Amino acid sequence: MNPSCGRCGTIVYPTEKVNCLDKYWHKGCFSCEICKMTLNMKNYKGFEKRPYCNAHYPKTNFTCVADTPENLRLKQQSKMQSQVQYKEEFEKNKGKGFSAVADTPEMQRIKKTQDHISNIKYHEEFEKNRMGGEIPSPQPNSPNPVFQQPHQPPAASKNYSYEPAAAPGPVRQAAAAPPPSSGKRYQAVYDYAAADEDEVGFLEGDVIVDAQVIDEGWMYGRVERTGQQGMLPANYVEAI
Repeated sequence: MNPSCGRCGTIVYPTEKVNCLDKYWHKGCFSCEICKMTLNMKNYKGFEKRPYCNAHYPKTNFTCVADTPENLRLKQQSKMQSQVQYKEEFEKNKGKGFSAVADTPEMQRIKKTQDHISNIKYHEEFEKNRMGGEIPSPQPNSPNPVFQQPHQPPAASKNYSYEPAAAPGPVRQAAAAPPPSSGKRYQAVYDYAAADEDEVGFLEGDVIVDAQVIDEGWMYGRVERTGQQGMLPANYVEAI
């Protein structure tokens, strides 16, 4: 028995039958619901078992969901589950001594900026110590934070090497007023560059006159060659 057409309702014979969208159509009746353009199996679009062309195919729109008591209950339940999971993660990581930080673009930018600032400060300190003849102490427990490089004769090559200086004495106390001259004389055994305003620098072999011991590691004296006077390390000179 021949079926009826899904549009006109008349009998559809096998020679003109189109089987689509769970219905049978005449070839001429298989057309767009809006513009009546004849369609085929390649260019039709079905919506609610009705054929449409591409231009008039119904667009699906989002609908607003009502804030019903059931939706409010589900929302509150999801929020409570999130809080429970957060507390479990917090208790789990509390004994580890650290918390996970998301590696966001902002955190990466801050980290890169801090690394750049650290490199700049490192190079500034390096150039300052190199030009001033100061070398960081390799002994972290040493009371004096800086070793002074012993005087070396100039070399033709550019291969620089540092020799360990004599161990300095304890950190000096605050600079006191110059004591009265006692007539003691000392001779420098190493070069020394003044690090503070109240210190005096000298070269190896300079004679220190009017020397007066301040404490175990520092003394006050005047360099005979330059006439300058101030504080100087006691382990850089020896009595004569």
